[in-house]
Amino acid sequence: MGLPIFDYLIAPWPKYFEIGEIIVNLIGYMPLGFIMISALPQRWIWKRRATATVLCAVLLSFCMETLQNFLPTRTSSNVDLAANSLGAFLGALVGVRWGQALFAPGRGLMYLRERYIADDGLTGDIALILIVLWVFVQLTPDQLLFAGGELRRLLDIAPPLPFEPNRLIVFETAQTASMMLAVGLFARCTLRTSSLVLVVGLLLLGMGARLLGSTFFFVPSSPLAWLTPGVQYGFLTGAVLLFIALRLPRVAQHALAGASLLMASVLINMMPESPYFLRNISGGPVIIRRANYPNFYALCRLVAAIWPFVALAYLSALGLWRGERFESGRSVV
Repeated sequence: MGLPIFDYLIAPWPKYFEIGEIIVNLIGYMPLGFIMISALPQRWIWKRRATATVLCAVLLSFCMETLQNFLPTRTSSNVDLAANSLGAFLGALVGVRWGQALFAPGRGLMYLRERYIADDGLTGDIALILIVLWVFVQLTPDQLLFAGGELRRLLDIAPPLPFEPNRLIVFETAQTASMMLAVGLFARCTLRTSSLVLVVGLLLLGMGARLLGSTFFFVPSSPLAWLTPGVQYGFLTGAVLLFIALRLPRVAQHALAGASLLMASVLINMMPESPYFLRNISGGPVIIRRANYPNFYALCRLVAAIWPFVALAYLSALGLWRGERFESGRSVV
């Protein structure tokens, strides 16, 4: 903008502002404060941990706001910096009280991780991150249920097949079923036990995130815009296939999860454009453009596009690692 890059730090209170955006900036940094103060050495007194947490959050926000001077569509703001800092401080205060109850070994989330996740250390952490990211991308309201790997839209490539109702239903059915099978078996490959409840719970959580996104991020609100005929058939087909697959040997489940990820990624890039998301038709639901949601939406779409390929790489590496560990243990015996 041609101004000194640090002038925003001494700018007066803006004439035009949105309370909602201030709240989003505040809430956005609360998890950082909560998690960071819980991760710092517990031998430090809480004031020292809180100070270190807030300073790191302030530094991060300062860098982010300053870099926005060089983005044509963004504006650096001392109000955002203050809101971020306050959010980290509030998160740190909550972390002092409840952080250890969640993250201490043998307690809270750590207890659940040790009980249900098959692999310890970094391997198990990556699995959890991928599962959380999958739920996260379900908040995008204008894509197929459980969809992922759509490189076509990311690269701005036209659909290879023209739209026909029956053709779209077949593609949606196959894509939904294969992705549902892939996600369910991926979760099974990361669990210690064959728990149908946990797998079903993950899929329901993904559906809940999609319902939430369609309710709040479409204008007008369209909670069930994603529940197309093809999705309904695909969900029923995927449920039957997953029920059968969960009774297969673990090695077969591992291989089937990878094959399903590949199948779903091919189908999503081959299928015709769906008319159910009427983003370009007057009167139909459109994605909201207020506050920071466009950036959040773009991030979700990017993560959704690459998620199946990262998950497939993880499954391949996990299979090699478990196979080598099995062979090593058998050779010792």
